[in-house]
Amino acid sequence: MRTLPRGGLALAVAALLLGGCSTGRPAAGHGATARVTPTAQISHSTGTEREDAPGSGPKAAPDPQRPWNTRPASVASLGDSITRGFDACDPFSDCPEVSWATGTRAAVNSLSSRLAAGPSSWNLARSGARVADLPAQARAAAAHRPAMVTVLIGANDACTASTGQMTAVADFRTAFNGTLAYLHRVLPATQVLVASIPDLERLWSVGHTNAIGREVWRLGLCPSMLEDPTAQTAAAKARRTEVRNRVIAYNTALAQVCQHYDRCRFDGGAVFRYPFGTGELSKWDWFHPNQNGQAQLARILAGVAAAASL
Repeated sequence: MRTLPRGGLALAVAALLLGGCSTGRPAAGHGATARVTPTAQISHSTGTEREDAPGSGPKAAPDPQRPWNTRPASVASLGDSITRGFDACDPFSDCPEVSWATGTRAAVNSLSSRLAAGPSSWNLARSGARVADLPAQARAAAAHRPAMVTVLIGANDACTASTGQMTAVADFRTAFNGTLAYLHRVLPATQVLVASIPDLERLWSVGHTNAIGREVWRLGLCPSMLEDPTAQTAAAKARRTEVRNRVIAYNTALAQVCQHYDRCRFDGGAVFRYPFGTGELSKWDWFHPNQNGQAQLARILAGVAAAASL
């Protein structure tokens, strides 16, 4: 998710706190053997129909014969502000030491801490990144030749100034597919773990009752979902549903593209389905995961990565 302007926003939040009471961009080809892909679960055209089963998403079923090492020697992480630990430690700052993927803080017990057989890990995510930024991150990862690459991307593609500015699903799929094609071409022995995008509407539902959170959101955090956070008009509900359905469509694309590569594993929608609570969200923006939220991401995705097969 996009970081917020630090100077003016910090003053605004400080004023709110003293009175008693980060913007909408968070941080890609053809491959080995084509496989059966999961069916998309929503209409990608209007995005106005709500998913029948809340929290449901594409559930990939990797072939047990796929090559997968549960103890990779090293990990490189790609993505956005979630993987950078933005707002997890200090206001309006990255905190990579608590990153779910490559963090070093014991309380998080990151994926690399749990799984990596060696000491090397690299956090190459960037706050504010969209899927279009993945190719550059993948090139940076290739220079390190990691045994595993993690990807958590897409929140910023949905967190835009308006729903009309969200990344088109076809463009999202093309960019992600290009990144995987590149990684599998230049790092044929490297496996890729792909996380689903969190349910942004769930995050809204948890944070919109907090007065300070609402004021921070009004300064420009994920407007497509968080604008007018207390509004319950038909238009406001339809807008939030459209954003949620776009996230589901992105997750479907992630699953389907991943299925085409032997060394790619999708989390089956586990992160999307996780019910983040107030104790797992940043006290600075009530949207990004705090240290506890990062620990939950590490637990979920390390479990996916550690399974011999799914």
